[in-house]
Amino acid sequence: MKYDYIIAGSGCAGLSLLYTLLQSPSLQYKSILVLDKAQKKSNDRTWCFWEKTPGLFESIVHAKWNTLEFLSTDFKKELDLESYTYKMILGLDFYNFVLDYAQQFENVTFLQETITAIDTGVDAAVVSTQENSYTARYVFNSTNVFNPEITEQNSLLQHFKGWVIQSEKPVFNPKVGRLMDFSVSQKQGATFMYVLPTTTTEALVEYTLFSPRVLAQATYVSALKKYIKEDLSIDNYTIKHEEFGVIPMSLAKFEKTSKPNVINLGTSGGFTKASSGYTFQFIQKNVAEIVNNLEAGKRPNPSTAFKDKIYQWYDRTLLDVLLTKKLTGKEVFTKIFQKIPAKKILAFLGNESTLAEDLSIMKSLPLKPFLGSGIKQL
Repeated sequence: MKYDYIIAGSGCAGLSLLYTLLQSPSLQYKSILVLDKAQKKSNDRTWCFWEKTPGLFESIVHAKWNTLEFLSTDFKKELDLESYTYKMILGLDFYNFVLDYAQQFENVTFLQETITAIDTGVDAAVVSTQENSYTARYVFNSTNVFNPEITEQNSLLQHFKGWVIQSEKPVFNPKVGRLMDFSVSQKQGATFMYVLPTTTTEALVEYTLFSPRVLAQATYVSALKKYIKEDLSIDNYTIKHEEFGVIPMSLAKFEKTSKPNVINLGTSGGFTKASSGYTFQFIQKNVAEIVNNLEAGKRPNPSTAFKDKIYQWYDRTLLDVLLTKKLTGKEVFTKIFQKIPAKKILAFLGNESTLAEDLSIMKSLPLKPFLGSGIKQL
């Protein structure tokens, strides 16, 4: 069967594109096939992001903060986000929201099949599964079919284990989140704790590392227990939810378009920010551009503006500094947060900063290691 669009993969990127397409009066009744080997029925992840104005998914924002903290050894700073708001969306809330909305459209088909290949035909693209073959004008891919090889030489992994804990007594301030706490041991690489309180008794506590390889699960558990007891001073609590994730922070090239009529989304399209691992808002900007192009009768292939290339260079430079161990992650982020207002940092990390803001962040860092890595990555 031939469709207008096939969405390969129904994670954050695939479902964000689906929802955005269904918001378009001129595109919402196109025939759309969504392929994934599994149904999205579990709360398998949490997405956090920041924005100035409410987006398409504001109604399912689980919690939000206008103040965050940054901690390091002998340094603590409360960050006023000014025009930005830091937000959290739970994976299951997101899946249910999009899937429930899509049920209204008879032109949208969901199939649970394992994708084995994606190729191109005559002015179309073909998705093969273990059971069938499907054709569409365009295929939007968020699977790992075209991902580059990730090695310890070209990549760090952002890996994390998080617990949502419920304390017996009110110990949290739900108005203040802890963005990074680098005061913990750095033995395993760039390591920080992340604490997002949602009530006075409940918070997401996450142990996060940037390093070449993941750890034994017992190591994450031990670190979380130690931090909750010694740093948060909580003895009695229950674990309501657990999550574990691995995000590539890579110098390898993720292609936006692998083949004619095949457009890569999310991490597969290079929309995970290489220097921070943040993805959600970059996905939203990307799928909005794709839908705008389709509405205008253009090919949906996303453009790469000169400014985008500059941010990619910034990311690759920082990654090179960390990979070659010229500076530690703790040193880099501490220097930035000591000297730069939070609003400018978030603009920079969100690819929304001005040249003046970029230069102020560069000036906060040691010149020699970044100059060498910057020239190398140029």
